[in-house]
Amino acid sequence: MTGVDIPFVVCVSADVSVRERVVRQLDDVGPVVICADLAELRAMLFPTPAAPTAPPTGPTPVRCGDLVVDPAGHLVTWQGEPLALTRLERELLARLAADPGAVWSYERIFGSVWGGAWLGDAAILHSAVKRLRRKLGAVPGCPQVQTVRGVGYRLAVPPGQPPVGP
Repeated sequence: MTGVDIPFVVCVSADVSVRERVVRQLDDVGPVVICADLAELRAMLFPTPAAPTAPPTGPTPVRCGDLVVDPAGHLVTWQGEPLALTRLERELLARLAADPGAVWSYERIFGSVWGGAWLGDAAILHSAVKRLRRKLGAVPGCPQVQTVRGVGYRLAVPPGQPPVGP
């Protein structure tokens, strides 16, 4: 090194057009690090070494009465019937079902599901919960996501369904 400070820019955006625009505008400034999300940036900055001994084991299925969320199998079932949920909806439901009835704060959900710090804008979380509620609401007797105003969400187990954790 020559002892000269070289600035670099970090751009974290899920929007490809934003990332492309940043690269075009700052191309001659110095190095530009582009990431789609905070998890990708963390992986770049702090790579985790592979476990040398134990074979990888997937997360265990989470049970909440007749609801089973199998993260490793990418499957959610209610009374043995599969539910059509997206990856994000499955991950959100898995967190809530892991401790039924417990309130998950916006910060805790955001960090657990999206892998980043919650910056106060809960729109993406509210949108995911809205879609999940719509899909769970179409299934009679299925647990429902409840809002705890100003705090977060919890999974409400219907009467007669035992709240079973992982």
